[in-house]
Amino acid sequence: FLFVSAVEVKIEVVIPEKERSKEEMSPNGKTSPLIYKVNGTARHYHLEEHPIASNPYHNPKDVVEASVCHVKDLENGQMREVDLGCGKALLIKESGEFHAVGHKCPHYGAPLVKGVLSKGRVRCPWHGACFNISTGDIEDFPGLDSLPRFQVKIEKEKVYIRASKQALQTQRRTKMMAKCISLSNYNLSSTNVLIIGAGAAGLVCAETLRQEGFSDRIVMCTMDRHLPYDRPKLSKSLDSHPEQIALRPKEFFCTYDIEVLTEMQVAAVDIKNKIAMFKDGFKMEYNKLLIATGNTPKALSCKGKEVENVFNIRTPEDANRVVKLATSKNVVIVGASFLGMEVAAYLAERAHSVSLVELEEVPFKKFFGERVGRAVMKMFESNRVKFYMQTEVSELREQEGKLKEVVLKSGKVLRADVCVVGVGAVPATGFLKQSGINIDSKGFIVVNKMMQTNIPGVFAAGDAVMFPLALRNNKKVNVPHWQMAHMHGRIAALNMLAHGMEISTIPYLWTAMFGKSIRYAGHGEGFDDVVIQGDLDELKFVAFYTKSDEVVAVASMNYDPIVSKVAEVLSAGRTIRKRDHCCFFLLFRTGDMSWLTGKGS
Repeated sequence: FLFVSAVEVKIEVVIPEKERSKEEMSPNGKTSPLIYKVNGTARHYHLEEHPIASNPYHNPKDVVEASVCHVKDLENGQMREVDLGCGKALLIKESGEFHAVGHKCPHYGAPLVKGVLSKGRVRCPWHGACFNISTGDIEDFPGLDSLPRFQVKIEKEKVYIRASKQALQTQRRTKMMAKCISLSNYNLSSTNVLIIGAGAAGLVCAETLRQEGFSDRIVMCTMDRHLPYDRPKLSKSLDSHPEQIALRPKEFFCTYDIEVLTEMQVAAVDIKNKIAMFKDGFKMEYNKLLIATGNTPKALSCKGKEVENVFNIRTPEDANRVVKLATSKNVVIVGASFLGMEVAAYLAERAHSVSLVELEEVPFKKFFGERVGRAVMKMFESNRVKFYMQTEVSELREQEGKLKEVVLKSGKVLRADVCVVGVGAVPATGFLKQSGINIDSKGFIVVNKMMQTNIPGVFAAGDAVMFPLALRNNKKVNVPHWQMAHMHGRIAALNMLAHGMEISTIPYLWTAMFGKSIRYAGHGEGFDDVVIQGDLDELKFVAFYTKSDEVVAVASMNYDPIVSKVAEVLSAGRTIRKRDHCCFFLLFRTGDMSWLTGKGS
């Protein structure tokens, strides 16, 4: 909400117009019900009712107002982190208007003032989440919450911010959601929406349905014993406990009537009768189905693979067990994958020794290219990680049933008290083989731009799908990354509600090792050249991945927020040509990002 006089600018937390419209009052003083058709039958549902007050601050003591700058202190396209005494806000000027929102990304707390401002939204410098500067709403992921929005007011050419102290302290806002009506009236073996899988895609789908006002039954089922958690943290911080990395607390699921069935495995799906059959014999009817089962880690096929203390890190219990066994012991990691490298980095200071076995010549060669891979490898070697490249495991030897040695095909024998396997994964879609749902030769579920399968009412999302990527001219790709799973879930939910929404997000990922992060945006599969700017030896660089004349992806270390800037350029439909990468890099270093407002190539 923007108030502008000739003299002053203030900021105050308000309900965004998009959400306020959901609270339009009916003549009886209740929220006007929306209607959703279930099997042709109209059902009414309500958003959780919150009366609209003329003053959005119900407790005057919770409000703070402060002058933060002069109106001429900010030019168009500039952002400033401002202090209100009891907390900070992000002040933004764009197209002559002032806006103010939370200053930290709700995902991992990145300072948004160091992010990228473009066409009404700010993109996080660390992991690429995007927020609308007018509403604070999250528009791209990762993360679940939006930013608080504050009132801006101008008086006597000074900019003021008026805000809730609580909002300044939490720096996050959970969008308003519906609840399920008369949940007790439902048959336990029947649900409107069934979500198989409780990762990012499944949770975002459920939350989006509730945010859009859907108040019928939603059931999520998972083979895991825990409620949805931040799985990428498992390999980056192996001693994390489930409650520390939970995406939402238990109370959240109770409040918004999102049912989660843990330790429940779907064995088959009858698409004709719309029934999911569980391994224990339980059956559940559904109206709409989301399949978000993710991947299953590949196991070793060598002799001795059944010995104790060999792990695929899939759960918090796996990660915690590895840390306990590895401390001051000998660790062998098989596979220089993201998981394998992150685990090696985490254990390097804790274990007596860390050895990493990989079939390729350098880590990450297919993903980041040989030069970046060698720079990363050098960093690991300087941190006591020993590499055994271009070889495989031929045998795992045991003593009294527990791992003792890892034998390589090269003939080398490695002492090992614990082994972590990170040699890739396959889609967890075996239960769908006879279902009639279109599965490709590698086991991936094939979907369209709306995350729909070939079966009406059946959607799929996350690591197990092949979908059309707008960035690569709608080529069907698999992008098994956390950010993309969030967006898949959102798109699927919107299309369950017949919104006709197509996916167009730019892939964005990151990895963290020894306190350093590599950020990556785009889709570099099949790149034919890598152009490096910066210094690989100093681990301060930008790598542009090209295919023919076009930059298709970018990676960086210690050059924030260039990856977010590239993501924003690509998101705008613009093309960075190979010959222009130097200009782009120089413009970034000088702070001139006119690329973001231009058109065409």
